[in-house]
Amino acid sequence: MEFLHNQSTVTFFIFQGFSSNHWVQRGLFILFLMDYLLTLTGNVGIIFIIRADVQLQKPMYFLLSHLSFLEIWYTSSIMPNLLVGLLQDVKRISFAGCFAQFYFMFSLGTTEYFILMIMGYDRFLAICKPLHYHKCMSSQACLLLVLSCWMAGFLWFLVPIFLISQLPFCGMNIINHFLCDRGPLMALSCQYVYITEVTFFISTTVLNLCNFLLILVSYAFIISTILRMPSATGRQKAFSTCASHLTVVSMFFGSVMFMYMRPPGKHSFSMDKVVALLYTVITPMLNPLIYALRSKDFKKAMWKVLRMQ
Repeated sequence: MEFLHNQSTVTFFIFQGFSSNHWVQRGLFILFLMDYLLTLTGNVGIIFIIRADVQLQKPMYFLLSHLSFLEIWYTSSIMPNLLVGLLQDVKRISFAGCFAQFYFMFSLGTTEYFILMIMGYDRFLAICKPLHYHKCMSSQACLLLVLSCWMAGFLWFLVPIFLISQLPFCGMNIINHFLCDRGPLMALSCQYVYITEVTFFISTTVLNLCNFLLILVSYAFIISTILRMPSATGRQKAFSTCASHLTVVSMFFGSVMFMYMRPPGKHSFSMDKVVALLYTVITPMLNPLIYALRSKDFKKAMWKVLRMQ
């Protein structure tokens, strides 16, 4: 992703990161490296197990495999640069590299929003409309839904990020963060452009509210249907199929909505860095564990694959 015709005199940015202390940086490097390796291993493992077991060839697990594939690329758009920076005294990134990271992080994150919404729709059909489930979630329908998620994800923030890349950066180039994000970048611009910030805010708010409300409506119908089930075992089984998705949605949506649905203005970058760690570092690592531990079918498939090794 290359942004042209920028009249900025800044050719690179420097991340302030978490600490300038040498030993703190080395400790964080080890911690984040372990997190990155666990994230890659866990998500690759989920994809492999789903592809290897015929019992998991269902729409729910097809969507889960795409979520895991997405998490691999999402965390990889951030972690390698973060790890390299922790080994250097000066954490430098080029202007083009910064906005490439900015674009891919937001595009992949937006795609995750849409896939989580489709996973909620899948649970709605499975519990509330079981007779229509196989028709609505056929292989062709699932593939079309996932491709739509990827396409919408990579188009949604294209204009707002392009507008930010065209702001003049003619002075300070130290980003008070560990990644390239809207707030720190706009704080460095020597010209405040209200329309640019409002455009980004509206894009983020519409994305968050639409996805969150659709998931909320889906679960309102799901809970209503579950409560009307005569069997306690049936109710427990239905709730258990939704628990993993609800946990992931709560973690991801909660932290992102806190970061990007606040009114435009000055905010604490120290707090932003802590919250950003939740959805960029911690959540991608926890997602495989959440789904693996909550799904009986997945645990059976995992043990079956392990015994074959």
